[in-house]
Amino acid sequence: MFGLEASALDSHVLVLNKHYAAVRVVSARRAFCMLFKDLAEIVAVEDEQFVSYDFESWREISEYRARYEREEHEWVRCVRFEIAVPRIIRLLIYDRLPRQAVKLNRRNIFARDRNTCQYCGRKSATSELSLDHVLPRSQGGQTSWENLVCCCVNCNVRKGGRTPREAHMRLISEPVKPKRSPVITLRLTSEKYASWKQFLDLAYWNVELRD
Repeated sequence: MFGLEASALDSHVLVLNKHYAAVRVVSARRAFCMLFKDLAEIVAVEDEQFVSYDFESWREISEYRARYEREEHEWVRCVRFEIAVPRIIRLLIYDRLPRQAVKLNRRNIFARDRNTCQYCGRKSATSELSLDHVLPRSQGGQTSWENLVCCCVNCNVRKGGRTPREAHMRLISEPVKPKRSPVITLRLTSEKYASWKQFLDLAYWNVELRD
């Protein structure tokens, strides 16, 4: 059905349950599949109001947006038409809220610390970073949110198997467990995902990334 628009189809779409509560984030490819099967509808924020579209009505309004709002959207070319990638979809049946903790993994720790070494403050590519146990495992340190930080290779070598105090080094900020996926927090700094903000409650909700 869709042309080879890999980057657009890999972009992220926020999924709501039928009560408009955030459930997860999926790829645009997955979102279009749910829309085409009538399992979900598109939710757009227009003039500070929520407007719903099914697949066909969204295809029609995409023609207008292609002429007048093209720069505000990502586009997927199909055989007979071009369609804008939605930012939010709402499931028409699902009403549960899965209870999921933020996963402790390398990607989430790097995202929490914004790819910045927590000792020297240098921001680097992921390939140039490592993880450091603040309290070394040799001294009983645990593999936990509160004891792992993003660290550049030079600082990791300098610190070695010592505590920051023993190595005469200081943490830029104390590591804590995030309330929701740090990757989602980074997404919200982009203007194109601004419409997600009102559906994500920092006080109680965690959103999990899924393919």
